[in-house]
Amino acid sequence: MNLVGALIVLAVLLTATIALGAFLQWRQNRPQRHIPHEVVQPERLGADGLGEVATLLQFSTELCARCPGVHRRLSALADEHPGVRHLDVDLTHRPDIAKHFHVLQTPTTLILDGDGVVQTRFGGVPNRHVLELELNRLTEEAANV
Repeated sequence: MNLVGALIVLAVLLTATIALGAFLQWRQNRPQRHIPHEVVQPERLGADGLGEVATLLQFSTELCARCPGVHRRLSALADEHPGVRHLDVDLTHRPDIAKHFHVLQTPTTLILDGDGVVQTRFGGVPNRHVLELELNRLTEEAANV
């Protein structure tokens, strides 16, 4: 292979890598709603209960640099919304929970409705505005029941 051919191959590989990285970064902070719904049992997580309207379930690890900031954001949101609870589960010594919920990165946040059914999933740092919209949707649904 000559030098020009090698440079072309290198440029194509570099472009593909940058495009894949940009796509994964874009997708990371978007909420996922098409998830298999399951009812989360709070006892399995070491919690005494869930929120009446919604639960912000955060999965963290000891070495996660972004987890403390997400913890503060989710705690503040839970305090601002009546009937919403924030639970933070440390997966460092609980690989069984990480495997069960398919957690591949921390922080991962699940929004549960009042019955504990998973409604929305965020990988990475969730956007506060999108969290607000999801909580408002669940609050309105709870009010209409």
